[in-house]
This record gives sequence, structure tokens and C-alpha cells, in this order.
Amino acid sequence: MNLSNLHPPKGQRHKKQRIGQGMGSGRGKYSGRGAKGAKSISGYSKMRGFEGGQMPLHRRLPKRGFTNIFRKEFAIVNVGVLEKLEGDTFTLDSLIASGVVKKRNAGLKILGNGELTKKINVKAHIYSKSALEKIQNAGGSAEVLAQLAPAQDTEAK
Repeated sequence: MNLSNLHPPKGQRHKKQRIGQGMGSGRGKYSGRGAKGAKSISGYSKMRGFEGGQMPLHRRLPKRGFTNIFRKEFAIVNVGVLEKLEGDTFTLDSLIASGVVKKRNAGLKILGNGELTKKINVKAHIYSKSALEKIQNAGGSAEVLAQLAPAQDTEAK
């Protein structure tokens, strides 16, 4: 036996159906599309969510709420996380380098969840009241940075 004798088993290979090739093709005059209607013409593409003329689900459901397009998403870090990290000075760049924060977003926000026993220096854009209290009670300092401008925000991403 050699490679020139190999062939697929009987019935595995099928002749490709050639649609729209006239009356002799086995698909007839309309190529299986029917005589009239939107689906019979070339270039037809159904709209996403189309339900045959019935009011689509996304239009039947009630619309609720409000999305603020000017919302600022901050990179959030809790005081308890800063307690576990090495070092005593924390900035947005140092937290990104250590892998605590993934994206810069609109800046760094420090929240007060967790305990803080060591003295730390933090430079962030925004603090919660409890975080500010815990940092100052531990003898550390909390510096408030200016908000990131939208142009800087897009460059950082």
C-alpha cells in the first residue's frame, strides 16, 4: 500500500450543491428561496432582533434608570491592602507596578476597609472619611492630588 492508493470511504465525499445555477441544477427556478418576499432577493440581511414584524423584545421591555455619561471610574484600593504591602509610600504608579491596581482610570481612590497599624504616606486623588481617619490615626500622611484631565486619562489607557 502507498499514498497513491488512499481514498476516502464510499459515501463520505458529497458533490457540492450549486445553488442559483439554473433549471438543471436540481434546485429549480427560485433556488429554494420561494417566489416573492424579502428573503427571496439577493442582498437580504435580517436586522438583529427582527421578529417577523412583531414588536421586537428590546422595544417591548420598559426602559428604566439613567446612565451618567460623565461618571468617573476610580481605581479603588482599601487601607487593609496597603497594610499588607511592602514599603511606606504609595502612589498610583507604585500600586500599578506592584499589581494591586490594573488601570489608571480617573485616578486613585482610597477606601477605609480593613485595619491600619503602620505609618504610611499615600498620594491619591480622593479619600473616604474613614480612610483619611485611619491613615492619620496611624501617624501617616495623606496627600490629595489634582484630578486627572480627560486627555491624560485616554493616553494612560
